[in-house]
Amino acid sequence: MNLKDTVATVTGGASGLGEATIREIVSNGGQAAILDINEEKANNLVNELGESVMFVKTDVTNEESIESAFTEVANKFGRITAAVNCAGIGNGEKTYSKRGPHRLDTFKKVIDINLIGTFNAIRIAAEKMAQNEPNETGERGVIINTASVAAFDGQIGQAAYSASKGGIVGMTLPIARDLASLGIRIMTIAPGLFKTPLFEKLPEHVFDALEASVPFPQRLGHPPEYATLVTQIIENPYLNGETIRLDGAIRMAPK
Repeated sequence: MNLKDTVATVTGGASGLGEATIREIVSNGGQAAILDINEEKANNLVNELGESVMFVKTDVTNEESIESAFTEVANKFGRITAAVNCAGIGNGEKTYSKRGPHRLDTFKKVIDINLIGTFNAIRIAAEKMAQNEPNETGERGVIINTASVAAFDGQIGQAAYSASKGGIVGMTLPIARDLASLGIRIMTIAPGLFKTPLFEKLPEHVFDALEASVPFPQRLGHPPEYATLVTQIIENPYLNGETIRLDGAIRMAPK
């Protein structure tokens, strides 16, 4: 798929990995829609990048919100050819600790946003893409999810987060098989430690220790590196049904 012809939706597109993805797609001549709940950051990005970007306030856990957002994007840009799912939250809570058992409501919230929210976007993206005319290779669209190395190397206190990201990895291949006859591909990226706003709040010594834990390059990943992989997936039609670790060869320790 040619980047300059790409019309992409990006959940969580107002900051972090999603923002970098928006910038990369637009810089390559494509159009992109920010699907996020952060109005201030999203509107600032639209004002900066211009008419190739739009913002729709979207709650990925809400069926009507996702359906309405995808319809609005398709109506403005004419179609949707790529969907990148970056929206998600983290948490840290042991299965059992001095405070008692893991709160069930926090576990459900992480699953609801990270896993169910991702699937909610996938299913509506597929519906929109199925209406596209196929390109010369028979392709109608591509969906790219964001998991995490925690899907494989979950640390202490990451039961909910790892479960949500492991679910994304686990559903990638069956969804690719579901959508194959429609010419819609699906891929998942599992980032390692990336320099997003979450890490900027850490004390310097903690940040330095995290960087030292990455084999090579010995630093946190940069969001544009994630965005570059997104564009490479969009452009390469033989990438389908797989999860790619983007992590500098890190394998997370228990804590």
